[in-house]
Order: sequence, then C-alpha cells, then structure tokens
Amino acid sequence: MAGWPPSIARRAGDTVDTTALERLDSFPYRHRVSELMTAPIVTIDPDRPVAEATRLMSERRISSVIVLDADRRLHGILTERDVLRLVAAGPDRLADPISAAMTTPVHAIEADAPIYRALARMARLDVRHLPVVDDDNRPIGMLTSSALLKQRASLALTLGDEIALAPDGRALRVLHDRLPALVRALRSEDVSATQASSVVAGITRDLTARAGELALAEMKSAGQGEPPAPWCLLVLGSAGRGESLLAPDQDNALIHEGATEDDAWFAAFAERLNRLLDEAGVPYCSGGVMAKNPSYRHSLAGWQAQVDAWVARPQPEAVLGADIFYDFAAVLGTRRLAGVLRQHATRAAGHSPTFLHQLAAATEDVPRATDLLGRLRTREGRIDLKRYGLFPIVTAARVVALAWGSTATATDARLAEAATKGAFPEDAARSLAEARGVIVETILDQQLEDVAAGRIPDNRVDPRRLGRRATSRLREALATSAETSELVHTALSSRPITSSP
Repeated sequence: MAGWPPSIARRAGDTVDTTALERLDSFPYRHRVSELMTAPIVTIDPDRPVAEATRLMSERRISSVIVLDADRRLHGILTERDVLRLVAAGPDRLADPISAAMTTPVHAIEADAPIYRALARMARLDVRHLPVVDDDNRPIGMLTSSALLKQRASLALTLGDEIALAPDGRALRVLHDRLPALVRALRSEDVSATQASSVVAGITRDLTARAGELALAEMKSAGQGEPPAPWCLLVLGSAGRGESLLAPDQDNALIHEGATEDDAWFAAFAERLNRLLDEAGVPYCSGGVMAKNPSYRHSLAGWQAQVDAWVARPQPEAVLGADIFYDFAAVLGTRRLAGVLRQHATRAAGHSPTFLHQLAAATEDVPRATDLLGRLRTREGRIDLKRYGLFPIVTAARVVALAWGSTATATDARLAEAATKGAFPEDAARSLAEARGVIVETILDQQLEDVAAGRIPDNRVDPRRLGRRATSRLREALATSAETSELVHTALSSRPITSSP
C-alpha cells in the first residue's frame, strides 16, 4: 500500500497555506445537513399559477416551494428570486404556470452530508436554497442560507468546493495533502477524533466523486461516449462508514443497470477512476477492492446474485469481501441503485443465521492486545490498534446491525440502534462506542505526529509516546474490544425470530 510522501509537510513546488485551517470554525465539519434542514417540505404542482405559489409562501412564511415530477422526485424549485424576476417582466406574469418560472434542474444535497459541503456548494452555485434528497432523489427537507447564517465559515470550508472544481488527479493530490493540516486544526479546537475521522471520510468521498466525474470526462474525450445505462459509484469500508483515518487506500465498487455487453464501457471507466484516485493520493487497494476489478463491478442483478451467493455459501474467503461491502455509501450517479441494493443485501443477511455467525467468527481470530504479563503486544516498538482494537468493534456493530435489519453504516449508529432494539445492553453499546473513540484518538494523534516527522502514517502506535493516563485508557478500551466476540454471539443466539428483517 502506498502512503503519504515522506516530505508531506513541505513538498517542493507546492505551497499550501494552512493559515485558514488554523482559524477553523469546526461546526460545519462536526454537523450534518439533517440537523439544520427544515422538514417537511412544501410542494406544489407545476401547472398551478405562480400567484398561488406566492400566496402559499406568504402563508407558510417560507421563501421557496418544491415542484415534483409524476414519480414524486425532485423536478424544480420556485424561490422568491424567481418570482421577482417574473414580476419584473410584467405583473400579469403571475398568472403563468409555475413550470415556466421555476428553476430546473435543481441542485440538491443528501441529508447525511456534512454542513461544510453544503456551505461550499451554495457559495459556488450562488443559491440560497438547497433541497435535501434521499437515495431515490425524493426531497425530504430544505436547507436555506438563513439557517446557516448563524454558523461562521472560514476559507477552510472551500476545501470541499476546490475538490469539486479540481481539473485533474494532480490537483486533487494537492488538496488531499492538506488533510493532515485540517485534522490538526480540528483537534486543536477540541473536535473529537471520531468527528475528525468523519471529516476525513467525507473528503475521501468527495475525492472519489470528483475522480468519477473526471473519468467520465476522459471517456467522452476518448470518444467512448456517455454511460450506456444508469450507474452508481460506491465507496466501501471506512470511508463508507464515515470513519477514515490518515492511512488511506481505495475501497470502491460500481453498480449499474446495463447488459453484459455494457460492462466493457464500465470497465474502462473504472480503470480511469482508480488511476485518478491513485494520482490523487488515495492509492490502489492491495486487496483489489476497486471498481476496476470485475468482482467489484456488477449490474444491479449481478450484485444481488453476488450477495445471495455470499449468504447461501458463507465461506471464510467470501466473508472477507462481504464484510467491507456492507459498509458501502453512494457518492456519484444514480443513488436509487444503491438504495435498492442495500435493502436487498440487508434483508438477505438478516435471513441467514449461518452467514451472520460466519461474519461474527472473524472476531474470534483476533488475539488479545496484551500478553500474559499484561504488556501491550508490540512489533518493532508499535502496536497495531486497527487489528487489536478497531476491527472487533466495527465487525461486532456490523453483524448485529445486519441481524436486526438496520441499514445504518456508521459504527456508533449501529451500536446505538443495537441497544435500542435490545440486541446489546445499553451500557455495553455505550462502552464499545467509547472504546472506539479512545482507539481512534490514539491512532489519529500518532498519525499526525508521524506526518509532522515526515513518516508515512499507518494504524500502528508507539505506546512509549503515551502518558500513564492515556496508556490506562487505551488498555481499558482494548479490554472492552476483546469482549466483543462473546457479546455478539450472545446477541445472535438470543435474537427472536420476529426481529429478522
């Protein structure tokens, strides 16, 4: 696996101004669109007169109305600006149908997107209203500039927008290399390590989406045309869960609705995508978990068949591919495909106790983090905290979420749902989440130190750099992580039949 360049802190030819990062207002990085959006939305039919929409906006004290198509998906938006432009052309124009005055197509955003991304998008597009949509492009809320005025924005927020405008892989690499400075700024403002890792994951998703857009442009320039069928680009693993650290590699997949003969186009697209990501500083996955690999590029029917095969014949080698798959998140393309696949995959897993037990068995192979004398297990002076600490907790949360039919992907959200549904005792779920936080903090702070020293960061930590209190917290967290195997098997064995999806 490739990593950060040794001279990442100061590369020849690149001068990255991190002054803005040091003045960072961390709120937009710590909160999601769903927390600030207004819901439910107000909709109106496109054939109604504009005058009716203005009355509706006045009565509801809102500044826009949403226009839906026949399938109840986002079709257009009518805002106060649109009405003013129409009236300027003549007062009698208020009798015009809304379809003649509305803005279409409409720029939208997902509910789980971080606020910084919404701020950047609204600034770039010069819009004051951003509809919030689900995976099927159906509006579920509205984000307005007035709701964001209370939140201060700094130049650091442009990072997400700069990614959206990057012209090539090299430009993406310059932005990617600013991540350590961003994380350091977040940590200096007492943003938790888990929240900072969520920011890294969000930017990794942005990088993947932009690489996909650039790959599409390359396909067109090469004369290979438009995609032959609807498609969706997925990120898997930690980026899909929203839990990335500073030791990235590519974990992505592709889903489409094309025929067998269309795969050649998607294969060429995926090759370009994965190359661009590698150029951007997100190196090729050593395990081959990339869209250019046919195993991670299927039609919707092909993915459903793959999931069914995993579930029907849960062999250990197959489970290695299945576990990372179940953390997927859509980043570009037709998100509806991802939603359909998630429902199918979650339902299939929940109906197979054998498959769930096979997933859970992976936690049994993890040795304890301490030896018989209670000393942390190190190799060359460092302990692999992903192996000894994060892996068991993440796996446990995933297995129990699938067993109880949860479609959540973030580990803490899975643990919380598990407690709500009675899969885990509340104190156990809380302890696991707290342990994950301690382990993530220990890894991330070590990675920042390694980057500052010109070393390539990974998931190994030098215990000697920890103080007595930090070492004690880490030991407790690792001890909690070591209990996950028994906890998961107890949860699976006590799962009532009616809890299956």
